[in-house]
Amino acid sequence: MTASKRGAKKLPDLIKEPLHLLSIVIPARNEEGCISSTVEHLHLELRLRGVPHEIVVVDDGSSDSTWEKLLESRERLPTLRPLQNSGLHGFGRAITCGLDQIHGDAVVIMMADESDDCRDVVRYWELLNQGWDAVFGSRFMKGGGVIDYPWLKLRMNRLANLFIRLMFGVKLNDTTNAFKAYRATVIEGCRPILSPHFNLTVELPLKTIVRGYTWTVIPITWRNRRTGKAKLELREMGSRYLFICLYLWLEKYFSRGDYRKQS
Repeated sequence: MTASKRGAKKLPDLIKEPLHLLSIVIPARNEEGCISSTVEHLHLELRLRGVPHEIVVVDDGSSDSTWEKLLESRERLPTLRPLQNSGLHGFGRAITCGLDQIHGDAVVIMMADESDDCRDVVRYWELLNQGWDAVFGSRFMKGGGVIDYPWLKLRMNRLANLFIRLMFGVKLNDTTNAFKAYRATVIEGCRPILSPHFNLTVELPLKTIVRGYTWTVIPITWRNRRTGKAKLELREMGSRYLFICLYLWLEKYFSRGDYRKQS
């Protein structure tokens, strides 16, 4: 495990009030082929590991049977809370809708297609309970890995993350990955959330870093979806990501610490 320079404190200095409930927020749009297995496998892993949790799945305007699948799963899974995003749609908007309604004092953002490993959710929970404000996963550090990653998206991913590392001077090499964990206090400290689309995956971790919260990084694994269609298109890697990066770069160097975490 590696830690940020700011987060690299002795463990006793990180101890905070124990966490009581983990919320997992999952945005879902036309995921009828996998959403049931995603929530069932997640619930089973967390139950077996004794993690108190709720699974908040936000149906983001699906035109297939995703919502019906969620209602069926709710009959079997007492911790599942299906929601519908009744406002404007978009990946970031769906996650924000879920974050607005969580009951937990910690949250993990996770994909609906089972590309993220449920066992990593447990590791996130354990590290948050050690006192970290946020835990980021990296697929591209020792111990991490990807399976069946489309080669063009992989090249674009590495270029985008290199740009962010150079721009912000951080060692985190997988900022664009959505699968990350935060204390609820961090989410509140990152508001207002601006990103309506996949640029939210960059906004939350960069705000966490820029605003002075402690964070650490662990290796995670990722597997390409086996059903359905990927929602992120390469054009998403352009102006929306650049807007958020420039916004937070300006905050870092010109806001005079107005938005930083208050000790």
